[in-house]
Amino acid sequence: MSDGIRKGNLWKQILLFALPLAATTMLEQLFNSTDVIVVGRFASSNALAAVGSTSSVVNLYITIFTGLAIGANVLTAQNIGARNQAKVTQAVHTSLALALLSGLLMTLFGYFTAEPLLVAMGTPAEIMDLAVSYLRIYTLGSIFIMLYNFESAIMRANGDTKRPLYCLLFSGALNVVLNLFFVIGCGLSVAGVAIATVLANGVGALLLLHFLRSEKNMVQVRLSWVRLDMPMLREILRIGIPAAIQGAMFNAANVVIQTGFNQLGADIIAASTIGVNAEIFAFYLMNSFNQAAVTFNGQNFGAGNYARCRKSTRVAMILAEVISMGFVGLLLVFRVPFAALYTTSQTIIELAQVRLIYVLPFEVFNIMIEVYSGSLRGLGYSSVPAAMCAIFVCGVRLLWLFLVFPRYHTYFCLLVVYPISWILTSGALAVCYYSIRRKVLPLKTVEA
Repeated sequence: MSDGIRKGNLWKQILLFALPLAATTMLEQLFNSTDVIVVGRFASSNALAAVGSTSSVVNLYITIFTGLAIGANVLTAQNIGARNQAKVTQAVHTSLALALLSGLLMTLFGYFTAEPLLVAMGTPAEIMDLAVSYLRIYTLGSIFIMLYNFESAIMRANGDTKRPLYCLLFSGALNVVLNLFFVIGCGLSVAGVAIATVLANGVGALLLLHFLRSEKNMVQVRLSWVRLDMPMLREILRIGIPAAIQGAMFNAANVVIQTGFNQLGADIIAASTIGVNAEIFAFYLMNSFNQAAVTFNGQNFGAGNYARCRKSTRVAMILAEVISMGFVGLLLVFRVPFAALYTTSQTIIELAQVRLIYVLPFEVFNIMIEVYSGSLRGLGYSSVPAAMCAIFVCGVRLLWLFLVFPRYHTYFCLLVVYPISWILTSGALAVCYYSIRRKVLPLKTVEA
């Protein structure tokens, strides 16, 4: 599909790129949700709350992984667009080396900081041991998660979003089976679902590596070539670190907000966990158009096809708003059966509905954040969305938690900060995108 990124009908090509990617990430979240569903149904409410109390930390780790991988996506896509085989090869093999190294570092960091971090978040004592167990086992699989994300980024840069979907279908189904085996068959509770996740992620990473080794195009992998090329590493990190920081700030702010939920009791923690799962489904759908914006802008910018860059952002935005908000509408209509998947507690189901009603409709602004951020990254301006998120997501949520929440101390008070921060961030990013577009994408170009 690489040639289709640089020519042809953009509406069709972006859909062909984004929809398999959306299916992949949403299925991944569906399979990950089995962790919550299985412990909620077959272990205990404390086990459900324990896994839920780690969700913001786990999401923080995942956004760091995926953020760094965006550097690989952009550099690979730009050099594919420029038809520079040597640079593509350097980008691919340096990316895999970086994945291994950073995955190892994250394993060590995550394992030894699990308990202090959960204590700092105010995790209730009755679920602390379970939460620490889950988080430590989960972080042992960081190398697999990092490899999977970098491998997927390389494939996306070449226009391939289908084979990551096939790998996910297999590894995700394996995760479900292992969840049931370890929790019901072995009685391992939260440790069981964590072990299942690590094993399934390992299988997915190895399958993608097999596909990359079998490639007959510019992104073919040879294991003997996997090493750090320092100039290419600097370029990957120049894009990837700001993207990782942006995602980390989103989730660091959520970790801070989680400390507020932790003060409101186990029922609200569990209900908020259900709401977060719904929001993550919606986020992964809109994020597929973020990735489309990264790849389409990256390849066309590398090829000097500036008119197509401008149009790619516009088309991705329209498609993302229509499709993502349609999905949000379905979540709202079926919010009761959705919540009932996770628990039989009527109190928790009702509290989960509150979060869904007050947060999901404002995802329209989160979509703008995703597409503008992806476009700016594809053009090489990864630090701009990171800075805007630092100010308007992390900054606003921190101020809210420390200045507003202590006064009102309610569930609703915590929920309302999400739409407020999204509205401010989307407006700031729109201004930044159009300012940079005027500078780097001149109007007098011809679309290929």
